[in-house]
Amino acid sequence: MKRIIIFGGTTEGRRLAEYLGQADVKVHVCVATEYGESLIEKSASIDVSAERLTEEQMVELIRKNGSGMVIDATHPYAVIVSENIRKACDSAKAEYIRLLRNKSKVSDNVVTVANTDEAVEYLKGTDGNVLVATGSKELSKYTSISEYKNRLYARVLSLPGVAEQCSKLGFEGRNLICMQGPFCEELNYGMMKQFDIRYMVTKDSGDAGGFADKFRAAERAGVKIILVGRPEETGESFDNVVKMLSSKFKIKDNREQARTERRKLSIIGTGMNGKKGMTVEATDVCTNADLLIGAKRMIEQIGSAKDSLISFDPRTITEYLNEHPEYRNIALLFSGDVGFYSGCKKVLDLIENEFDVNIYCGISSPQYLCSKLRVPWEDVFLISAHGLEPNIIGEIRRHEKVFTLLNTGKDVSGICNKLKEYGMFDIVVNVGERMGQEDERIVSGTPCEISKTEFNNLCVALFVNPSPRTERTISDDEFVRGDVPMTKSEIRTLTVSKMNISYDSVIYDIGAGTGSVTMEMSLNAVQGKIFAVEKEKDALKLISENKKRFAADNVVIVDGFAPDALRHLPKPTHAFIGGSSGNLKDIIRMLIEKNPDITVAVNSITLETLSRTLECIKEFGLKEKETVCVSVARSKSVGGMHMMNALNPVYITVFGGSA
Repeated sequence: MKRIIIFGGTTEGRRLAEYLGQADVKVHVCVATEYGESLIEKSASIDVSAERLTEEQMVELIRKNGSGMVIDATHPYAVIVSENIRKACDSAKAEYIRLLRNKSKVSDNVVTVANTDEAVEYLKGTDGNVLVATGSKELSKYTSISEYKNRLYARVLSLPGVAEQCSKLGFEGRNLICMQGPFCEELNYGMMKQFDIRYMVTKDSGDAGGFADKFRAAERAGVKIILVGRPEETGESFDNVVKMLSSKFKIKDNREQARTERRKLSIIGTGMNGKKGMTVEATDVCTNADLLIGAKRMIEQIGSAKDSLISFDPRTITEYLNEHPEYRNIALLFSGDVGFYSGCKKVLDLIENEFDVNIYCGISSPQYLCSKLRVPWEDVFLISAHGLEPNIIGEIRRHEKVFTLLNTGKDVSGICNKLKEYGMFDIVVNVGERMGQEDERIVSGTPCEISKTEFNNLCVALFVNPSPRTERTISDDEFVRGDVPMTKSEIRTLTVSKMNISYDSVIYDIGAGTGSVTMEMSLNAVQGKIFAVEKEKDALKLISENKKRFAADNVVIVDGFAPDALRHLPKPTHAFIGGSSGNLKDIIRMLIEKNPDITVAVNSITLETLSRTLECIKEFGLKEKETVCVSVARSKSVGGMHMMNALNPVYITVFGGSA
């Protein structure tokens, strides 16, 4: 049988080579780098070469291998390489098949450009940090951007030659990220937050190349994607290529069998210490499985000699299972309990109805820690900071007991330092490290004591607050006020109610003044983010003092003049305009540019401001949800009698979305 040649070290190319190799079809895989070669498992049916070939060398390779068929599985953007392969096939009289990667679906918020040159020109008109995730080949073009050495972060392959090339261009230190992808959503999100990324340049690498994870991470982080569009081309999908090959070489496609015969997937929580903490039933399931999937530590603890996949990324796992229908009884291991911040949910979302799924719970970290502390956990508020940025201080403020997963020991000291900053010295902090292991450590103390203790591993913590505060409204006399005007409590409460904010809303308070509305919104959107935008120095100082007084850790103070100060803030869900300094129209324009479906509330004490607000609603084609006029009178004791003193009437206008 003549040998088939596959060009390309892509995921699809590797899958196709493996499929043919298992059917004893002779395959030669040609990749461009030694790294690409290392990803392909050689066998009696599969051999690999690693070098960049010219068109003439491709012709020679095809003739040398006696190949009547060549499959081009190179990257969608490798246009010149694909053209050379096509020409080489014409010269060598070999059949050419182009394997296409599915295109990704993107939203209107993505800026699509034709090539790298257009991406560079677009970035020249922007401010803020940029993550360049298009590889090193055209990285030199980005050096024409002003301050590129400070603004741009290049993510490239972790190869010595690539790193050296990037360094010569001026990309080095923290601005050079050498890693092999594809990357999961959480890792992408973490990088974006770590480096304060505002724009990401990427290519449509499809699901196999991790584009969907980049896209979701960018949306979460408020990062605008600049997408270098794919060149137009024709070819066949992966499934069509497999059908063609199975027909030509009389291969029985086991994937069809997998579609009709249900496979068994057991999702198992291994608890805190692996096999020792698992139920007998879960242990038996692992013993009978023909494939174990999980982190290396967990699989080693199970001690099974079965086949294994070392991975905890849901997409990698589901892709592997789809590629390997020969595994019929799979055990997927997660640490702790599958119902507590586990990857279980993402796996279930991805596999849909392809497997018979059974879930076996384990001992969760809150159960374990609370049992060690002899504390009941039915009233514990559960939260995770593992790969997330929750408002832990806000939850500690309003709950008696808060349990949280943490990333590293630095998180422990960071939270304790914040507790001290907000004057929350009476909180009891309990930290568990390496739980379930022989060297586990559980430490309890005050924020001052625990902040001085070093923790070096993944930790969990239980915070106990003897005096939780659950109020969602604040009286006027609780604020530090100074001489800055303040929205009164009746207006403040009604405005926040009319905005209908959610637990995790992202809100701008524009013209925040003392921060009274900001603080009240922070209590309602405790897991959201409130950006208090103010230009007056005295007011900024008051906002800072009130933030400390109410432990409003989810408040970000922005010193600036709207709308310019809003430009680089994350996408808002809501905005309150308490003061516009005459820029109301420009502020509203920017708000709807950042989010066309935003909900905006404007408080007006003059008819002129109300009139301008209604004009903007009409001009921008927005939906006016309601306008209410609020007249408040407060009683005052005079000579043993009560008199009502009227406050200025206020117009509250709420609008947003298309009319």
